[in-house]
Amino acid sequence: MRTADFDYELPKGLIAQHARPRGTSRLLVLNRREDTLSERPFTALPSLLAPGDVVLLNEVRVIPARVQAHRPSGGEVELLLVRPLGGADWEVMARPAKRLRAGVALALTHGAATPRERLGGGTWRVAFEPALDPARLAAVGRTPLPPYIRREHGPSAADAARYQTVYAAAGRAVAAPTAGLHFTPELLAALVERGVEIARLLLHVGPGTFRPVQTEDPRAHRLEVEDYEIASGAATTLDGALKAGRRVVCVGTTSCRALEHALGAGNGRVRPGCGRADLFILPGFSFRGTGALLTNFHLPRSTLLMLVAALAGRERVLAAYAIAVRSGFRFYSFGDAMLVT
Repeated sequence: MRTADFDYELPKGLIAQHARPRGTSRLLVLNRREDTLSERPFTALPSLLAPGDVVLLNEVRVIPARVQAHRPSGGEVELLLVRPLGGADWEVMARPAKRLRAGVALALTHGAATPRERLGGGTWRVAFEPALDPARLAAVGRTPLPPYIRREHGPSAADAARYQTVYAAAGRAVAAPTAGLHFTPELLAALVERGVEIARLLLHVGPGTFRPVQTEDPRAHRLEVEDYEIASGAATTLDGALKAGRRVVCVGTTSCRALEHALGAGNGRVRPGCGRADLFILPGFSFRGTGALLTNFHLPRSTLLMLVAALAGRERVLAAYAIAVRSGFRFYSFGDAMLVT
């Protein structure tokens, strides 16, 4: 297996720069059993699922995780918040990281951020003054749009609203669980009316979701740990569905990764509580719970594309991507969706 095996050509014009109104995206349906591809509007999703299916959502909230700072010399540094470390300290990624110095404070629009120590993997422990409570974070941070979404003057208020699912409830994500961006409250209600159950978990999406694979053999790539939480009610719903042979439809790779890790940790049962997903899903992986996957179109050579290929087969997925390109589907975070059944 080589990282290059997950490459494909994508015209830049198909990288979505703005999201369509929720619920109006195109949906490419890959049926593994029948080995077919078809296109449907996203609003057709309830008709593509069966009564008794369980749709699994990641209800994490995206935080304004990009913080602009300035060195004493005036040079700009962008800080990406990764996770809180207690008190006023956060683990952060910095760009350019080589310009940080331990103990040398960076100026923020309000307050300061002082690098304390390197943590490895390109991250630092940084102390914020004042501490980043939600109100303070909202004042100094910006929506962490991916770098391929261009905004000359930074993300707008509309971006902040659109880069958040309608069911986001808690937690801290530095990237949106993008498959969920297509849903409207009306579509969720239509799923319930169809007889589909809704289950929710919380996975705190970290920067590992978008770090490129830089090794020739993807199995040598290190995927960062992400924290997740599954409430007892959700665990009961998921276990009951799997025991009865009903299908779990994961909305996004984050829901899939959390579910599969929980099943592995629980020896085939979904263990409620907190976990730390260190699972890198590659072709050859044996899925325990994921019966179908709703996802967006992912970057070449990415860990997310590898996960989709693990479920549906590399050649089949790349063939579907080629058809999506020819058909003008929109790619990446603000793009269209794909359902693997």
